[in-house]
Amino acid sequence: MRIRIVDAFTDRPFAGNPAGVVLLDSYPDDAWLQNVALEVNHAETAFAHRLPEGGEADWALRWFTPATEVAMCGHATLATAHVLLSTGTHRGPVRFATLSGVLVATPREDGSITLDFPTAPLTPVDVPDGVAEALGAEPLAACDTGPQVGDLVVELADEKTVLGLTPDHKGLSRHSRRGIIATARAEDASRGYDFVSRCFFPNVGIDEDPVTGSAHTALAPYWSERLGRTDLTGLQASRRSGLVRTGLRGDRTLLTGRAVTVIEGELLA
Repeated sequence: MRIRIVDAFTDRPFAGNPAGVVLLDSYPDDAWLQNVALEVNHAETAFAHRLPEGGEADWALRWFTPATEVAMCGHATLATAHVLLSTGTHRGPVRFATLSGVLVATPREDGSITLDFPTAPLTPVDVPDGVAEALGAEPLAACDTGPQVGDLVVELADEKTVLGLTPDHKGLSRHSRRGIIATARAEDASRGYDFVSRCFFPNVGIDEDPVTGSAHTALAPYWSERLGRTDLTGLQASRRSGLVRTGLRGDRTLLTGRAVTVIEGELLA
């Protein structure tokens, strides 16, 4: 079977967030899926197989980090849609059956792909004791993102503070189910983005995720409320970096980006 490495939420190789993509005839046992994800050793590896025609979805889709299966992953969904569309395996919008319900990926005329994901429910919370020390910066506010995303969003003073973080990942692991999303308003919106973020997910084996689609289902409502607009662009300021265009549509969030296949090979195991 073929295995591909796709850089998602970028239009150039060696940027954005890399994901493994494996297309199957059916799912083998979970141990094999987990072992492949560990071997690939990227933030997520996506496994998909075609479903019978006439149902509510076209493809089944699951995501695994090197350590565990996750309920939602934006960049690996984008990567999978890119593979299906760029190889001609699927044409038009792709409906994926996932642990987070049916997620739709729609190709756009400019070559980008828009994902339709559930909006994360935000609940303001007090900043937990120890978060400031683990981050190395004092949050202005914090929100819980609900069970599907499982993160704590913390707003910091400014873009420079987010970019300069050198957190204690072990310390952060005590304060959310998946991890911490650190964010701030963009210093200069003329640079092409409205807010910045960095995502630290030690509880699923990822100290810092390069570009996180699922996190933007929380960042979109968070910044839409503060900036007064439903269509925004976020810069995830990891070392690889990537842009995510967000569109808040009530209980759904649209995530738009590009993807590039950088490796294609044969999986022998």
